[in-house]
Amino acid sequence: MRLLPHRYPFLLVDRVLELDDTHALTLKNVTFNEPFFPGHFPEHPVMPGVLIVEALAQSAGVLAMRIAGEAAGDGNRLLMLTGLDRVRFRRRVIPGDQLRIEVRLLKHRAPLWKMEATAKVDGELVAEGEITAMEVEEQVP
Repeated sequence: MRLLPHRYPFLLVDRVLELDDTHALTLKNVTFNEPFFPGHFPEHPVMPGVLIVEALAQSAGVLAMRIAGEAAGDGNRLLMLTGLDRVRFRRRVIPGDQLRIEVRLLKHRAPLWKMEATAKVDGELVAEGEITAMEVEEQVP
């Protein structure tokens, strides 16, 4: 939680399993009481694809903020999503699934980041794509 500004109900990373200078492996437990399931869809709950992408982006943020925080020596940075490329969804995500999200650093030239991300459930590919983002200084009013 110290690497991400997100909080409930929008924090979509439950645990960081692995984290180094080139990759992150995170976990999202998808439970039936997620706030989006009553409306998406009541009789056939499915995690919205946009939220799967958000979980990928938050996992990318974990990796980038670890690297940026070590380089800058402060926690005063945010990662803002600037683009998504080659995003594909392969299967539905339903209550009871556990998303294992892996993010790999492709390129970093401050303040820009490019990463590839995949999400799997039980070893089966759910979603994949490339994420681009920009590191910005946090503005405090």
